[in-house]
Amino acid sequence: MTKIGLEIHCQLTNLQSKLFCSCKANYREFSPNTNICPICVGLPGSLPMLNQKAVEKATMISMALNCKTPEKIAFFRKNYFYPDLPKNFQITQFDAYGPTSIGHDGKITIEGKEIRIRRIQIEEDPGRLIYEGTSEKTQIPLVDYNRAGTPLVEIVTEPDFDNPKQVRVFLNILVDLLENLGVSDPTLEGALRADGNVSVEGGNKIEIKNVASFHDLEKAIHFEITRQQSLVERNIPIISETRQWDDRRKITISARKKEEEQDYRYFLEGDIPWVKLNSDHFKKLREKMPESIASKRERYVEKYGITNQVADVLSSDKYYADLFEQSHDEKNAKEIANIITTDLMGFVDTREKRETSKLTHQHLTELVNSIMDNKITRNSAKTALQEMVSTGKSLIEIISEQDLDNVSDESTISSIINEVLNEEANAVQEVKEKPETVNFLVGKVMKKSKGKADPSMTLNILKKKLGIT
Repeated sequence: MTKIGLEIHCQLTNLQSKLFCSCKANYREFSPNTNICPICVGLPGSLPMLNQKAVEKATMISMALNCKTPEKIAFFRKNYFYPDLPKNFQITQFDAYGPTSIGHDGKITIEGKEIRIRRIQIEEDPGRLIYEGTSEKTQIPLVDYNRAGTPLVEIVTEPDFDNPKQVRVFLNILVDLLENLGVSDPTLEGALRADGNVSVEGGNKIEIKNVASFHDLEKAIHFEITRQQSLVERNIPIISETRQWDDRRKITISARKKEEEQDYRYFLEGDIPWVKLNSDHFKKLREKMPESIASKRERYVEKYGITNQVADVLSSDKYYADLFEQSHDEKNAKEIANIITTDLMGFVDTREKRETSKLTHQHLTELVNSIMDNKITRNSAKTALQEMVSTGKSLIEIISEQDLDNVSDESTISSIINEVLNEEANAVQEVKEKPETVNFLVGKVMKKSKGKADPSMTLNILKKKLGIT
């Protein structure tokens, strides 16, 4: 029997300041060791000040994952030495006196499988090591403390995953949930990190750390299962340890002996009092909570008649969902959803492209309404959409510059059709025998008209000229 659990570290990237001081939470924009203060580097005499917004964001995550939150939460010191931990302890949460972390006993369902959430805790991120040098022998480790103290939420699951694929599916769903809540941007480097815990046949648990991506984590867990099964078959004991993923060799390698809870010598953080969370706290947060992805998906299908597949794609991505919400009405909702999922997603498929896109929701509304009013063809609209994304020009400007007006004049279309019929004698004969092949000629007319001919009018005229129904 295989058991797989996860420990997910999610930075609360949308906060302005660190967890216990006023230094910037967005450490990525600073030169090394310039976004620090006496508190986040643990100088003697400095005192932590708890970020209230961090508690609110963490509570929202707990609520979204169906967790219970206690009336009072506490912070503890987790003691261990590592170069990127300037205080030699980390301020975190620990359920030493019953549930005192921000969340516990939650669950989320993936593909019919219920994954239990054991605990959600607020903690500070340590600094980070940077290695400089051209080879392993000449590399020099340097420490950057800019990240130290960044607000972090750790999500610990029960070992409920049956296979590595479920892990990847779960993490993808979690990313969508965090983005929808507006608490984190998981696309930022280091903003979302996941460690895997694996055991087979009731043996000791192995922790896999330092995995760069969800895809690599899936591969690392798959390798670790195979490795442990091989040891069991040969009656070799599995040692409880922490292992790292070697991306070059595609294997896990031993890093250190796995610490037990008592090794960290947890004790209450005396400089941070217990925090009481009253009913008003939860009431206000519920009012702030955005509509869930599941609710959006259901609304898109039932209210607007959007297909399940399109609704699933649209609702799960906050960027596209927000764009849809701002641009649609009851008449054009279905067409806007299709434009976003079939065309726009191909033009802004990376974070960088989204950031540089000039497209606004007004652009999208105008474009779709013009399609529906037969002022522009679907093919020309795709060309216009790409121009809007790159330049931000209005539809009127683009139509004028690129001559994208819809050709809906019957005589003009009829003339183009006559040219196609003369050029495609074999196809004409085939259509008369097999009327369902008429779309081949429609395509030829669209190509000759540079995509501007009205498709519906083109089809009707062709049918009349060829005497088909």
